[in-house]
Amino acid sequence: MRPARLVAAASLALVTALIAAGCSSSGTTTTQTGKPDTSATVNVGLVLEPTDLDIRTTAGIALDQVLIDNVYQGLVGRTSTNDVVDVLASKHTVSADALTYTFTLHSGVVFDDGHALKASDVVWSLEQVKKTATFQNSADLANVASITSPSADTVVITLSKPDSNLLWALSGRAGLVLEQAATNDLKTTANGTGPYRLASWKQGDNIRLTRFDDYWGSRAEVAGVVFKYYTSPSAGINAVISGDVDVQTAVDATLQSQLTGVDGISLKRGKTTDKYTLAFNDAEAPFTDIRVRKAIREAIDNRAIIKALGGAGVTQGGPIPALDPGYENLSSVDSYDPSDAKRLLREAGHANLTLSLTYANFYPASIGDLLASQLKRVGITLKVTQTDFTTWLNNVYVAHDYQLSIVNHAESHDFGNWANPDYYFGYDNEKVQSLYAESLAATDPAVVDEKLKQAARIVAEDAPADWLYTATTLTAVHDGITGFPTSSTSSRLDLAKLQKSQ
Repeated sequence: MRPARLVAAASLALVTALIAAGCSSSGTTTTQTGKPDTSATVNVGLVLEPTDLDIRTTAGIALDQVLIDNVYQGLVGRTSTNDVVDVLASKHTVSADALTYTFTLHSGVVFDDGHALKASDVVWSLEQVKKTATFQNSADLANVASITSPSADTVVITLSKPDSNLLWALSGRAGLVLEQAATNDLKTTANGTGPYRLASWKQGDNIRLTRFDDYWGSRAEVAGVVFKYYTSPSAGINAVISGDVDVQTAVDATLQSQLTGVDGISLKRGKTTDKYTLAFNDAEAPFTDIRVRKAIREAIDNRAIIKALGGAGVTQGGPIPALDPGYENLSSVDSYDPSDAKRLLREAGHANLTLSLTYANFYPASIGDLLASQLKRVGITLKVTQTDFTTWLNNVYVAHDYQLSIVNHAESHDFGNWANPDYYFGYDNEKVQSLYAESLAATDPAVVDEKLKQAARIVAEDAPADWLYTATTLTAVHDGITGFPTSSTSSRLDLAKLQKSQ
């Protein structure tokens, strides 16, 4: 099983779609208004700050946003539109039986501390992830039989069985390459091979990156980036208008009118795989009764929620969003039907039911209010509690001490959560687990897609959660800023091509 991060795994079809690292990817700002200022610092507003900087052990997408691509890199990476690309590898090949992956390394790659990248660093990094269960996404390398370096510029990964997720896994945390000889504290520092280096972290305020002048590829075109954190949506809007930030991600759609028509500021809309999920604790009553689960889903008007939240989303219907392999429009399964929801609750002996909803306080309170209002119409009283993210992680994600919760599962290709009975969902279906395993073992992309589609339908029909919506992301950008990603901004922000005009 592959436990995915909160808030990955690609088909072998991506093997044929690989493009060289350094090519511009879609989903970025493109309008240039003047000569690039290579001495400029770009201020970027974000929502969620990491709890520490340990890319190996700390959960949550806040680290991925800032450090992956910019400071840490792997053999391969991914674009904002989820294409897998070679990065530290100049090229790679896959054997006909899909069991052997051979990567040729770029020459001249150095870490922030000046040490040259060696094939042994790659082997050590991947082996550490594979054998250390406490590392994030260590299970992604479960099918790896061996990792070797037959020459100074070559790394070979041999699998025990075909794994259609391997390249996708290597483009995420599991594939990041760290320096074997480094002794820095990962919780407070970082030492990577990317176009930027970590300059400072002022906890509760900002993270600062500066250009890495000895970068092996094309040098960053700005002197640095400062990530500033605004947990209040209004504070983020004000920071854009005042000029405290040049770019603000995840603009609250209900507040977008405050930026509409403001001179020098543009709103960019992008696609995501951000799955705003109302999770049920399926291992605990009353959610062990499928009638209760279905009733909750039928009580929820997803389109009304999207509209009330400013329209920055699309209906999802099932566990797989439209950008991911295996997607099928499953909106007709348990569609909005409050009358039938009441019937199901009566049959289950829960005509009047009280439930608790716990979720992190950086999500809008209005989501909880909307759900409470909708569920009340079918006889469910919802007690809503918002808490800080650390408490949420400890109580909900780790201890599974909850009834209902809301979270943005932002990571792409994370269907494996539904095939993992130990995940905080508590969902356990052997047929789903079998189909997911078959999708991993398949070498034909069409088979991968079909197996995932079959599994997703079973999950939807089991109603272990309600997929409230897939978000579309809004990014506010000041004139003169180009090269900033506008799709999938919750999970990755590759700023290698970022520019600020003079």
